[in-house]
Amino acid sequence: MSIGAEEGPHHGPAEDATGPSALVALAVRRERERLGLTASDLAKRAGLSKSTLSQLEAGNGNPSIETLWGLAGVLGVPVSRLIEPPRQGVTVVRAGQGATVRAEQSDYAATLLATCPPAARRDIYRLVVQPGQPHESQPHRPGTVEHLLLCQGRALAGPIGSAVELSAGDFISYPADVPHLFAAREPDTSAMLIIETI
Repeated sequence: MSIGAEEGPHHGPAEDATGPSALVALAVRRERERLGLTASDLAKRAGLSKSTLSQLEAGNGNPSIETLWGLAGVLGVPVSRLIEPPRQGVTVVRAGQGATVRAEQSDYAATLLATCPPAARRDIYRLVVQPGQPHESQPHRPGTVEHLLLCQGRALAGPIGSAVELSAGDFISYPADVPHLFAAREPDTSAMLIIETI
């Protein structure tokens, strides 16, 4: 499983500081330095050549999920810590976008949408909503975040005043400790909602 954009793996240098290869490069270097390991130490412990690790830390690598698992194990972090961009107030991942890892032997791709911080709890809901009056929610307890994957239809979702138009396959993550809404734009709009509380 290798990391890259949904349309295919990326083999050249990172295009920008937020591309998948650049995120992995920054995260591996950050976690390695946190533990006080040299590149040689990390490469040896993870069973990689030093040149492979150097390429990866330069943002030129295309690591498989197996490589990421090996590095994460040595670094003592979940794989998601190596591929997830820093959390923002509102995060939208459009269908076909996001940090995607692929299997080496099968046609299997997994796109990371969000991770769960330590000590957090998540409740998962399936929504089926019809057009009409938007569903407006009062603020939940401080620190609550909602993650919503639109499965079918179109919708407006997010904090009131900065809600985002979504199509099927789009993902949004937003603070839910402020007033927020969900408004279906088509009949039988459906979504998966995860409410994360700390």
